[in-house]
Order: sequence, then structure tokens, then C-alpha cells
Amino acid sequence: MNDRMRALVIDGPRRASVQEVDRPLAGPGEAVIDVDRVGVCGTDVELFTGEMAYLASGDAWYPIRIGHEWTGIVSAVGDGVDAGWLGHRVTGDTMLGDQTCDRCRSGRQYLCANRFEVGIRRGWPGALAEQLLMPARALYALPERLDPAVGALIEPGGNAFRTVEAAALRAGDSFLVVGAGTIGLLAALIARERGLAVSILGHSPSSIDFARSLGFDRLWSSDRPPTGTFDAVVDASTASSSPALGLRLVEPGGRVVCIGIAAEPSLVDTRDAVFRDASVVGILSASPGLPGTVELFGAGRVDPSPLVAAVVGLDDVPRVLAGEHDAAWGAGPKIQVDPRR
Repeated sequence: MNDRMRALVIDGPRRASVQEVDRPLAGPGEAVIDVDRVGVCGTDVELFTGEMAYLASGDAWYPIRIGHEWTGIVSAVGDGVDAGWLGHRVTGDTMLGDQTCDRCRSGRQYLCANRFEVGIRRGWPGALAEQLLMPARALYALPERLDPAVGALIEPGGNAFRTVEAAALRAGDSFLVVGAGTIGLLAALIARERGLAVSILGHSPSSIDFARSLGFDRLWSSDRPPTGTFDAVVDASTASSSPALGLRLVEPGGRVVCIGIAAEPSLVDTRDAVFRDASVVGILSASPGLPGTVELFGAGRVDPSPLVAAVVGLDDVPRVLAGEHDAAWGAGPKIQVDPRR
């Protein structure tokens, strides 16, 4: 194996290409992963278009190597890392805290002010490459039989898992998901597995039709929203109007869980929260939800694989980021990448 590999590099807004870069070397406490599958996320698209907030704040910069939804096989480990990791299928936490601050020491490394975010923040190279360098402490072992398509959905699944946990519902309670993209549908699948009465509000006819193909029948559209209320509402959309809609639709005493991020500020009337005695919860990061998602997907209790519309090669990623869609792809919201293609 030579010391160079192929990787997707974004050099500036709307300028992405596959380039030859140095292969990673595992230092103390680190592991090198041969990447099998990577999901393309809305955050990746924003980094490509130049709209991602971290670019304006200085937390991210060009050139950048993206990709934070991944799975692969450990091929090398550094000093201090158990050699038992070698040959195992893994995924990993995107959020890499400094391990010294109070937030990290209390298990909240995903809120560390000095954190790296793999493929996103402070220059840690992402997984859209033949190999990925990770701290061994951030790895999660996966069942060897697990389909790579499912393994690469564990990171977004962890975000969805947390939204369902934050809703704090019991079997039979009503649960509305606003937004029928990847996170919204994963939340709906996880909520259904828990016995919740799931409804979905989609923003396009195609997303609503796809949700129906997954077996959901309580479906609404943004131009014809429901008139009743729900014990909890999840905003998993990028529409700035969705949080306000969630507050109007939540049952008094219920919760609105916000995980979607709009391009512009989302304005809400706090009187709706006060008069409903409602709780509004924000979710950042999959980190605390990863162990539960690994168990849920690994045991086959939730199968997220229908969400994958296509698996493409590394050379196809620039056009995926640019929003091109092949007519041969399926209807699901997620495009995944096999970096070896």
C-alpha cells in the first residue's frame, strides 16, 4: 500500500474534487479505519455551498474534507490501543472533546468549546476518503454481520434516538414528526418501535409518499397541517416556521423537540410556550444516543436501510453535493458513498 489515498476535498464554495492526500498514521490512542460507507448529510451540502454557520464563525475553513456518517474496518492502531480492535467493524462519534474541560469530564464532550467535529469543525479530516483517522476512545464496535448501509446510518440515527428520548413519551402517546427527511424518518421509525402513535408532516408530495411506503399512514402536508394536538412534536425540518408550528400543535404540558436548523432565524411566540406550559428542547449531536442506536439497529429492531436511495462512488460526490439526482436512484432521502468505487 502506498502512502497516498483518494479523498474528497472542498477547496471553496461549490469547488469539490477528488484529490490524492497522505494516508493517516495512527498515533498514540488512535486508530485508522478502512472506510466502507459514508452518508452525505445536509451539513456536508452547506459546507459545499458555503452556507454553513461554522464557515462564518471561523470554526471551519477551506480546504475541508467532509464526511461524518460512516462505517468501516479498523486496519491499524497506535500505541496504547487494544489490538483487539483490528479487523472489527466500527463507527464513531463525530464530536471529539479536549478531554480536559468540565463538560468533557462530565460526559458532555459533544458540548466542549474546544471540540473537533469529524469532517466539520476545526479541521479534523472526514470519512469521504479511503481511510479515516479516529481516537480509539470515540469508536463503537458494530456486529460483523451489520450491513454497511445500516452502519453508516447510526450517526444520524443517534440524533433521531435522542429526539425520541427527549420527547419523554410512553407507548400509545401521540408523536408528530415535522420534516420527512433522514432524521425525521429515523425518529419516526424509532418512535414506532417504541409503540408511539406516529404522525408525519412532510413538506413535499414525494417525501410524504415515501413515508407512506414505510408503513406510516397518519400523514400531513405543510399546506394542510393537522388541526389536533400531539403529546410531543419533533421539528426535524429546515423550515424556519416549523418551531412555531410545533408549539401550536403540542398538547398542553407536552414537549417540542428541535433538531432541524433553518438557514434563517426561527421565530416563535413564547406566549405559546407559556400558555401551554410546554417544554422546548434542543438537540445537538448524536453522541449520547449512539450506544442505544447501535443496540437498536444491530439487533434488527429498526431497519433504516430503505432510506438509502443509492450508493455512489467518490467521484460522484461533487454532483451529489450540487443537488443532482439520477433518475435511477430510489426515493429515499439518503445518498451513501463507497470510497473504493
